[in-house]
Amino acid sequence: MTGSFFTIDEANAVIDVFIDGVLTALEEDNEISLIGFGRFYKTHTEARTGRNPKTGESIKIAAYYQPRFTAGIKLKEACNKKEKSKKPKK
Repeated sequence: MTGSFFTIDEANAVIDVFIDGVLTALEEDNEISLIGFGRFYKTHTEARTGRNPKTGESIKIAAYYQPRFTAGIKLKEACNKKEKSKKPKK
């Protein structure tokens, strides 16, 4: 085998750095774009009146920010790749 491989601990460290970067960017009102993969960003949801489904009572829902992810073209194409039809061998 050729190439470099990560140990489990090294892979976990890389993932932790990535997650910390995304969280920091979103906290600072920035977005992260990974060309071809997707985009992480946040949107604001206004305060509103909702309903408790168990009691039917009206409740106030506070305004909040919602994290969002939009898939990029390469990620969408990978998810929708058609399998090549396998012809039976004669």
